[in-house]
Amino acid sequence: MRTVTDHEQPGKKPAEITNDGSFKRQVNRFTTPFGDRPGELPVEPGRYRLLWSAACPWAHRSVIVRRVLGLEDAISLGTVSPMRPRLPRVDWEFSLDAEGVDPVLGIRYISEIYLETEPGYEGRPTVPVVVDVKERKVANNDYFKLTNYFETVWAPFHKPNAPDLYPGPLREEIDALNEVIFHEINNGVYKCGFARSQEAYDAAYETLFARLDELERRLSGQRFLHGDYITDSDVRLYTTLARFDAAYYTAFRTNRNLIREFEHLWGYARDLYQTPGFGDTTDFDAIKRHYHLSITIATDKQEVNILPNGPDLSAWDAPHERHKLSGREEKFLLRSSGQ
Repeated sequence: MRTVTDHEQPGKKPAEITNDGSFKRQVNRFTTPFGDRPGELPVEPGRYRLLWSAACPWAHRSVIVRRVLGLEDAISLGTVSPMRPRLPRVDWEFSLDAEGVDPVLGIRYISEIYLETEPGYEGRPTVPVVVDVKERKVANNDYFKLTNYFETVWAPFHKPNAPDLYPGPLREEIDALNEVIFHEINNGVYKCGFARSQEAYDAAYETLFARLDELERRLSGQRFLHGDYITDSDVRLYTTLARFDAAYYTAFRTNRNLIREFEHLWGYARDLYQTPGFGDTTDFDAIKRHYHLSITIATDKQEVNILPNGPDLSAWDAPHERHKLSGREEKFLLRSSGQ
């Protein structure tokens, strides 16, 4: 399915494409932080609903952290289809639910809650988005900081012995690496896929693979990005790696290497996939359907809607032996808050 949107009328440059043909992602509109200070969003269990698509890497990382930390009872989850609806705009649809509406909010499209919150909202209605069910409005759609809120101010509602994905002594280092991962890898694949000029594509491609090569070297001597334990940085890198071979390699032309052709990145990706909260929230069918059959940036050419059969997904369950890098035999290494 090819959707022509408000942002990409024939002959008109899409809103997120710059004059040199580069992709520049829109800025998040609803960024009020969670916390207990004046003006912040109150941290209350049962008050919020997290809306996501299993296809979206930005949404996926918030769902991984929600699962790993045990916030399922505190924050409910609504799921939209990986397929964009046939509308003259970019949107997400609750077509997976009975009657095609979210059972809690009673809406058919994500845009409805954005417009209820801010009439005249003109940006893309994005996921993840946290909705205040009590006030019936968008509370926060800041995917860059959302996992950090779950890891910190939502700590009173973590499950017993929940892991510490954002340990205080490492936060400066985690934040710095997260910035790099976002610009060069998470968003880097989109810069390749949505580029409208050869120069923009070439620059994004070189930056992406230079960073993957650097991380391949980094992971040759340590199990995870910051040592022996999984952190927020690993969550953020994983969601791109999980989509790389199945989608980005072909759909976004990031085709120098498959992730499974990197010795250490591939073992690292499998290590995370086999950790509770990662693989069990990864829906490869949704990922493939979204990226290969449902697009949001026009390409000015007719699309052929064929869903690729590959790659072989059974390889994700193959042994990785990454535990040997940590000198520990534990299959899963999640640092508890007491460590």
